[in-house]
Amino acid sequence: MDREYIKWYSPALQKDMELLVFGRGGASIIFFPPRMGRFYDYENWGVMESLRSKIEKGYIQVFCVDSDDCQSFYNYWLHPAQKVQREIQYEKYIVNEVVPLVRSKNPGGFMIAAGCSLGAYHAMNIGLRNSWVFNKLVGMSGRYDITVQIGHYDNLLGGYWDENVYFNMPPQYISNLTDPSILNRLKQIEIVLAIGQDDILLDSNRLFNYKLTEKGARSYMHVWDQEAHRARYWRQMVNNYL
Repeated sequence: MDREYIKWYSPALQKDMELLVFGRGGASIIFFPPRMGRFYDYENWGVMESLRSKIEKGYIQVFCVDSDDCQSFYNYWLHPAQKVQREIQYEKYIVNEVVPLVRSKNPGGFMIAAGCSLGAYHAMNIGLRNSWVFNKLVGMSGRYDITVQIGHYDNLLGGYWDENVYFNMPPQYISNLTDPSILNRLKQIEIVLAIGQDDILLDSNRLFNYKLTEKGARSYMHVWDQEAHRARYWRQMVNNYL
């Protein structure tokens, strides 16, 4: 399986960023790691190995990017407004730096944003905010609104709310979308949500899926047995949805 390590200094984030590329062609997948994860996690956990056949047959090319969660939502020293600003900078890194790299290696290919856990949030948030870039979004075991406390998942912004928060929480803004051009693009994207039936995030996923379908999106929700919020399930999910 072709594997390439790439590193550069990101102007958007003002630090070195790393990623791994698997494969040489097919649909391009920008794969976000789970909460505070690293670009090598999916390789270490066998998730990439489970995709070996699709990669070697040229069906997909996977770009495993690094997270910036420790400097954004999980930086407890930052004011919540700064946390969201950092997330916006991370989005700029993905859209203005990673996407051009993907296009240079795989021009004009079908583009997918995918992730697990908080990586699913990044995939869905960045994908929906840049709907002209992506053809498909896949969220596995995802939490899509970090301002809502659910069980042991804290409100990561401590109750703070402003316009930037609103426009970075998909379940908040989706219901209020009215622009015909945005809605038309939304309808062209395939959206997949996968979650375990015992996952504490199940109901929030159901509500998010309802809001998406209410706007005419091609959103499909798949409920797995048990909690399914761990790598052994993600190894199976990726073969179904990527």
